[in-house]
Amino acid sequence: MLRDKNLVPLSRQHQHALALCVRIERAIQVCELDLEPWQAEIQQIYEQEIGIHFAAEELHLFPTAQRFAQLQALVEELIGDHAVLRNFFARAAARDMSVKDLQVFAEKLSVHIRKEERQLFEEMQQLMNPEELSALGAALDEALKSASEACILPTAATRLRAKTELGDS
Repeated sequence: MLRDKNLVPLSRQHQHALALCVRIERAIQVCELDLEPWQAEIQQIYEQEIGIHFAAEELHLFPTAQRFAQLQALVEELIGDHAVLRNFFARAAARDMSVKDLQVFAEKLSVHIRKEERQLFEEMQQLMNPEELSALGAALDEALKSASEACILPTAATRLRAKTELGDS
């Protein structure tokens, strides 16, 4: 099933996180792993995107999904995943992860994302009418706004604005 446009912003962020997981898994396979930069990257992606993403899901997506009896157990499982993953993010921030921890983190994050995409999103798209999905999408857009701004790539306009704000010429 195609992803409903109202869930696409979450799916895009899922793609970013899955790319991180793939890169970690490949680095582990070729034994080229310097833990410090990986933990710094994990901390940064959490602060700029995933922390905001989790909050948006917990504030808007999960409560909406829990209105449907058939999704309640899945939502509880996903909330539990968030707690486990937050622990890994905290450990990365503290630079307290081993190679094995990094591998388990990538596996858990990947499985969590696929659960949301393949189970939660698919079911929600079947259970919700277009108006409900639109209302959810509007709430998610607002909640994710700060992540979009944090992750924006610099353009000539944003570099010029930054120079102006810093007083550079």
